[in-house]
Amino acid sequence: MEDKMITLRGKPVMEGIAIGILRFLEAGEPAAEDGDPYIGSAEAMKQRFYEIREAVAAECEVLAERARVEVGQSEAEIFATHRLMVLDGDLEDAVIAGIDAGKGLADAIREAGEGLAAMLAAMEDEYLRARAADAKDVCARLIAALRGERTGVSRLDVPTVLAAVDVTPAELLQSDRTQLMGFFTADGATGSHTAILARSLALPSAVAVGELPDRSLEGETVIVDGFTGEVIVAPDTRTLALYCEKQAAARAERQLEETFRGLPNRTQDGYEVQVVCNIGRGEEAASVLQNDGGGVGLFRSEFLYLESPDFPSEETQYRVYRRLLEDMGGRPVVIRTMDVGADKQVGYFGIGREENPALGYRSIRICMDRPEILCTQLRALYRASVFGKLSILIPMIVSPWELCWVRERAQEVRDELRAEGIAFDPDVKLGIMIETPAAAAISDLLAKDADFFSIGTNDLTQYALAVDRQNPRIERFYDSHHPAILRMIATVVENAHREGKRVSVCGELARDTSLTPFLLAVGVDGLSVSPPYVLRLRRAIRECDRSRVEIGEFLKK
Repeated sequence: MEDKMITLRGKPVMEGIAIGILRFLEAGEPAAEDGDPYIGSAEAMKQRFYEIREAVAAECEVLAERARVEVGQSEAEIFATHRLMVLDGDLEDAVIAGIDAGKGLADAIREAGEGLAAMLAAMEDEYLRARAADAKDVCARLIAALRGERTGVSRLDVPTVLAAVDVTPAELLQSDRTQLMGFFTADGATGSHTAILARSLALPSAVAVGELPDRSLEGETVIVDGFTGEVIVAPDTRTLALYCEKQAAARAERQLEETFRGLPNRTQDGYEVQVVCNIGRGEEAASVLQNDGGGVGLFRSEFLYLESPDFPSEETQYRVYRRLLEDMGGRPVVIRTMDVGADKQVGYFGIGREENPALGYRSIRICMDRPEILCTQLRALYRASVFGKLSILIPMIVSPWELCWVRERAQEVRDELRAEGIAFDPDVKLGIMIETPAAAAISDLLAKDADFFSIGTNDLTQYALAVDRQNPRIERFYDSHHPAILRMIATVVENAHREGKRVSVCGELARDTSLTPFLLAVGVDGLSVSPPYVLRLRRAIRECDRSRVEIGEFLKK
């Protein structure tokens, strides 16, 4: 047995160590190998398509309710999204066109799904690329309904780790989770709905491992390291013992982190810092509360644009912002105005291809040419502000005159609302992202007019080090610990505090607990992280004594 051990390397999805018996999850083929047997008259096939479409849409509703009860509202939205995709007009048009071209129903559905998935996979935005898996999932469910088959994982009799080309959210939700220890997939993305649900279910998992193990290894022990993305099949005795120890240690760490629930984010020397959360959808407010977050430090409003077929209206945006503020129950909420462009392309904006989109036409630069986009969003934000504690965050500001232009638009919107007799909170704070070296360098000037700063360390690192964070060939040069980045953070905090303004960090660096002592020592006022990292960060804060931190040691590494 011991000479069978193989190691695969993928991308980690959910932290933890899963150990179980390897089982392969069969992927249903969306069309028969020997031709499509679901062929009849065009009208009969169209009618049959509409029947199964309604059945699958109803099934998605049932799954959404199950997810809401068992996991939470944000996870239920996954299946609500699948229902919308099943009923999508573009998918329907593609299926009907396939039937009219003489294809059988299964083939028409399969090709329509492949076309939609290919279109999504080709998009630059990571979130939209991850929706390609959803397109394949809903079409597989349509064909399963056509065949009268059930989708999902049958009952598991022993602790099991699933292996598959990809796993669908429905398969995870319908599995026997008392025996499902974790999973790994050949394909998949860390931003997929499957990954989101895996994190909610606390299932250690990895995606994009490449080729799956040989089927002859089914039944062997397998380990999934959700911290590193490694998968070890048929481990030798020493490796298995090592990972059993790691698994016990990881569980003990989680239990220890839970003891910090409800405690202040206060260092040993009495410095208190705000710990809030980064989210992309209003439904994720539940996750903030479940993880004991102090509020929302970054709401990425561009997802309203990414998920809409056209510019979202003022009313649509208002309802989303209002619900988020109400759900947060008076906790602070920072909403960033849309940051479309760069790696988040939206077709109806008509931006077109750019040689270097990261340095191109994005966010506030678009709004300066098309101020109605910003003003519509600001109207929605100010209208919603009476329902909670709102602050507005503007991305990609690199010059004082840009901030001045935004403030003028905000004043115009407030004047309009006042003239129309529409209530709003006049004390909403207007802050800016510090995400370029230019903004960091003139943060003393920007601090005079901005109400607060939020440091976006992902872009700041990319721009300062001239490293495209989407390019795997130069990934090793992307170093958020680089002394240039840390020195800029220290400078920004000093300049902001000189003007009496607060500074938070909302990039990935905020959850890097190895840098928590440095951030606290230089005086960062708030840290905004993904909800699952709140308790871990709180522990790091409470274990820190700022008087013992050698700032200079961080700045010269």
